[in-house]
Amino acid sequence: MKKLLSTLACGTILATTVSAEFVQVKMGAGVWMNAPISNLTYAKQKKTGIFNQNATTNGYAWVSVKHLISLLPNIRLEYVSTEERGKIKGDFVEFKTTDFANIKYKTTQYDLIPYYNILDNTNWILDLGFGARLLESDYTVSATKTFSGSTKGFFFPIPIPFLYIRAKTQTAIKNISIESDAKVAIPPIGFDIRAKVDYTLDLIPYKPTIGVGYRVQGSAYNVLNASGFYAGLNLSF
Repeated sequence: MKKLLSTLACGTILATTVSAEFVQVKMGAGVWMNAPISNLTYAKQKKTGIFNQNATTNGYAWVSVKHLISLLPNIRLEYVSTEERGKIKGDFVEFKTTDFANIKYKTTQYDLIPYYNILDNTNWILDLGFGARLLESDYTVSATKTFSGSTKGFFFPIPIPFLYIRAKTQTAIKNISIESDAKVAIPPIGFDIRAKVDYTLDLIPYKPTIGVGYRVQGSAYNVLNASGFYAGLNLSF
């Protein structure tokens, strides 16, 4: 939550600082009610185990800056923190437990997305870009009768590159639009897809928008596999 609030604060400062010089600054935040797509089965170096996950609710935030210089890409920053809770059992590289133990696994994702606005008119918006994702995570496994417990943190210093596409269309109903975006890792080892419906309030100057949608994440390594509904509030400067 501290990181989420910090991200929003930075976004507010950015918006108030550059909105006079840039065409548009947008920012938003909300919650993602994600559930695991499947239980995680781990097998590496002859180590095997299973992680039975439960659904959780997590926060996200983003800031997007669209400027006047056509040759330079616009910038979008995204943050989401997911926390999974469940039961774990098996022989892992870091530890071994012969009975199910409680586990809390947290992953924080930071996305930097330079993008170009290919199309922008009354009814359609199309953005294309190339981004990178940084990951950090940690887990805590509780003690059992036969296991003393384990805690460890990870930081993945190599960014994961991905292709980015976003499309938005205005519906026939006033103030209601449909939007979808997708990120596909390069090489194609994972994806992150969202689709939502927005309702924009006719307020000046910030045009608040309420959005409700569905998000799916998946990877070839059977981690960060989750899906669920999300809802948020966006502001335009």
